[in-house]
Order: sequence, then C-alpha cells, then structure tokens
Amino acid sequence: MIKPDFSVPVPEDLGTVHFIGIGGSGMSGIARILLGMGHKVTGSDLRDTSNVAALRELGAEIFIGHDAAHLGNPDTVVVTSALWPNNPEYLLAQERGIPVLHRSMALAYLTGKKRVIAVAGAHGKTTSTGMIITALLELGEDPSFVNGGVIASLGASSASGSGELFVIEADESDGSFLHYDTAIALITNVDADHLDHYGSEEAFEAEFGRFAQGAKEFVAISADDPGAVRVTGLLRDKRILTFGYADDATVKLKNVDASGARVSFELEFEGHEFAARLRVPGEHNAINAAGAFAVLVGLGHEPAKVLSAIETFGGTERRFELHGEQRGVAVYDDFAHHPTEVAAALKAARAVVGDGKLITVFQPHLYSRTRLMAKEFAEALAASDEVVVLDIYAAREDPEPGVTGALVSNAFKNPKQVHYVPEWDDAPAVAAKLAHAGDFIITMGCGDVYRMVPQLLDALKN
Repeated sequence: MIKPDFSVPVPEDLGTVHFIGIGGSGMSGIARILLGMGHKVTGSDLRDTSNVAALRELGAEIFIGHDAAHLGNPDTVVVTSALWPNNPEYLLAQERGIPVLHRSMALAYLTGKKRVIAVAGAHGKTTSTGMIITALLELGEDPSFVNGGVIASLGASSASGSGELFVIEADESDGSFLHYDTAIALITNVDADHLDHYGSEEAFEAEFGRFAQGAKEFVAISADDPGAVRVTGLLRDKRILTFGYADDATVKLKNVDASGARVSFELEFEGHEFAARLRVPGEHNAINAAGAFAVLVGLGHEPAKVLSAIETFGGTERRFELHGEQRGVAVYDDFAHHPTEVAAALKAARAVVGDGKLITVFQPHLYSRTRLMAKEFAEALAASDEVVVLDIYAAREDPEPGVTGALVSNAFKNPKQVHYVPEWDDAPAVAAKLAHAGDFIITMGCGDVYRMVPQLLDALKN
C-alpha cells in the first residue's frame, strides 16, 4: 500500500480529476459528486463493476486495468491507501508533478464550509451513516453525503444536497478521518483493528480520541464498547451524548427483540421512552439506530419524529443483502470482515433462517488481520452450521509466508464444521452440496467474495 502524502496542497479548483481505483465505494461516491458539480472525471479500476457502470452513465470515462496510458492529462489525481506504490498511473502522475490527493483530502475539499457529521468506528459505520442520511431526508433536510455503501432506498452512496449538513463515513484505517473539519462526530465503537497501521491498541484509541476532540459541536459515542468508554475518558470540555445499554447512557437502549427479520427495541431519552421496529434484522442494528438517534436529537430534532424517520431505513448494499434463491436455498451477501462484525451478522442471520442451516462462505481480508485474529474469526464463524473458508483477499498487503485461510479453518474447535477451499472455482459446488431447501448461504467479507454469488446460485440450480 502507498503511504499517503497529506502535505500535498489541495488546488482551489480540482479541474479534470482522474481516480485510480474509481470503483471503490468511497471513491465512486466522491466521483459522483464531482461529476454533478460539472468536473470532467476519468478513472481506472481492476474490474467492471456496477459502480463503474453507474459512473459511466453519468459521463465518467473509465478504463479497466491500470496502465500509464490511462492517466491522460488530468489536473488532479485521487488515490486510496490501498494503491500499490508501483501503480503505473500513480508513478506517472508523480513524475509529471500532478497533485496526487488521498481520497480523504478530496472529500474534505467537497465538504467545504458545510457542517460535517463524520461517522467513525471499527464496525457499523456504513449502516449508521445510512440511517442518519435516510432520517434527515425524511425529516425534511437536504444533506450532502458520501457513504461507504449504496443506501438501498436511494440507489446511491453519495449526493450533493442544498442543506448545510454534509454526512460522511470517516475511515479510521489509515488515520485519514482526522482531516475533516468535523462538527459532529459519531463513534459507533473502538474495537481494535488496523493494527498493521497503528501498531498497538493504545495508539488506535488515541487516534479516536484526537478525532472526537476535534468535533466542534458534540460527540455521540457508545456507552458500552470498552474502547469507546476509554476514548470518552480522554475527552475534555466536549458536549458528549452516549448511547447503549449502560444505565448512565444519554440514549438508553432497552427491550431489544432481535428474534425475527425486523429488530424492535425501545430508547429512553430525557425521561421519555420511544419504541421502534426497524426494517432490518439484528441487535447490532438496534445499537446503530441508537447512535443515529443520538446524533439527530443532538441536532435538535424531535425524538419521536427522529425514531419514526430512522424506521424508514431499508438497509445498504452488502449488509445482509438477499441476492436470490434456488432449490429453496436463499443466498445472501454481507460485508462483515472483523470477528465482532462476523459474530453480529451471523447472530442476525440465525434469527432469520429459523430451522434451516446457516452456511457461511468466508473470505478473510488482509494477511495481518488473519494472522492476528484467526482464532477470533473461527470462534465467530462457529455460529454457522457449516463454514467454507476461502483464501485471503490481499488488498493493500504483500503476502506473508504461511498466512492463508487455513489459519482460520485450523482454529475451529470442530473440524467437521469447516471446509477450507483455497481454489475459488471449487467453492460454489462445495457450498451448494451442503445446502438443502430452507437453508441459507451467506458470502461474507469485504473483498470480492460477493462476486461468487452468481456462481453459488448456478451451482444450486445445477
């Protein structure tokens, strides 16, 4: 991965912008807004995805594959931390002296002088951001936003609104969430992750402390997550709204029923109780809703109306998303890629699947995360009836000798429950043979495992 240079001056006018890795959720969202502002946008990516197709329809010129010839003659180049330092377009841009901006710098440019609501945390960012955006629109606001996933009801991950608010999913993986002029910060949790970048859990939490302390208006933060509680202790002279099960939470979560396809719960706030039933499953989504509620009442919206607005949220892509059914077997996809996320997603899936079997096709993400958390992944995945473990999606890291998906499969207490299938093309048939009518298959991971869904449906059919 490249080490972003955050000292590069941001041009007053970005002009023609070339995105290297334009198909990513965050990158495509920024590109969409720039196209709407009238900028010429070009880009490249390894695959022709739905995000790429949508941007082409809006007028972007996008190449598949990375090649110096694809750079063209842009005024500005936008990159992500996941880029390899030998990327030919990146190297040519540097050689020609073209400003190369990390995507967080481009997003900070877009937020301009608006009031930024920045959502950060190891898990729950995309859903919480989507809940806030959906509710604001329902409450009559017109926010700008860039989310890390497509909001199902809107069919988009970003938009430029006329209102004063700009809602963003703020990425903590490389410290870039410190670059926003944040007015309101929502911290969903501070569960240790990205230790390849931070080096220690203490450094990870300290960075969240700096992020929260920089919020000019107020911070909404989990009252239950141990890391978030420690971060709260670092803050000085801040308006803080906490949320969760804790007795002293500003927004107290109560009576959660996550036994079906729609989670219901109550929130206690300023001596009053409010009931809700979401359109999505899982206890974790009740917690996400409590955080979104804290942000919205902190902004001054009426609590009952806030919760009614959050209830209209219908989910985001790659968050327990149903893709089809064959032979009575439903096939879902989920973005979970950290043990805590995996456990939460499977708990929600178990409530929906009923008496059927839950079969998870899991793709580990990052060599470092797999090496550090193989045991925790195995423990979380054991909530499935059967698990098919793929090999690692490398993303921004070089391979590590001896670190493969086998580390996860070998850590299972019950070896009969897990099937390590290192060859991609073999996995759909393995999963399909395990499934019978009434079962669920769920692909899981933040790499490209979602691309296996059509193959799984074909394998089930055949």
